[in-house]
Amino acid sequence: MTAPDPRWMRLAIDTARAGIAIGQSPFAAVVVRAGDVVGIGHNEVWRRIDPTAHAEVVAIQRAAARLRCIDLSGCEMFTTCEPCPMCAAAIHWARIGRVWYGATIADAAGAGFNELHLAARDLYAQGGSEVAIAGGVEPEACANLFAEWSRAGGRRY
Repeated sequence: MTAPDPRWMRLAIDTARAGIAIGQSPFAAVVVRAGDVVGIGHNEVWRRIDPTAHAEVVAIQRAAARLRCIDLSGCEMFTTCEPCPMCAAAIHWARIGRVWYGATIADAAGAGFNELHLAARDLYAQGGSEVAIAGGVEPEACANLFAEWSRAGGRRY
């Protein structure tokens, strides 16, 4: 994979912080096509009262609405945390070609989130998906979002 453009992860981190500021969980995602942001979102589970309103799903919904199609081929996603299995599947179904992430599923679980311990890379390999995925993009800054969320009185189940 080519090197990721760091500005998109910085945008995702800033978006996660905006979500934390309004009482949401510390996750955000940005969908980019040809150097343009086409979808952005933070976790909206508590705002929507919807356990499926993860950042990646919200960003996919907004990208599809903006592009007026469900095929997001040619897009890449920058997400502050490794996608959970639900989000990994949504990324696959949207045909997003590449995902870059910062924090890991283990980081999220360590912060108290109810994670399934199944790496997105393994899910894609087992399912025969062509989605390319790579971690390690601003991992410390992304993992620090969990501490920021906790200090802000983050809501837990």
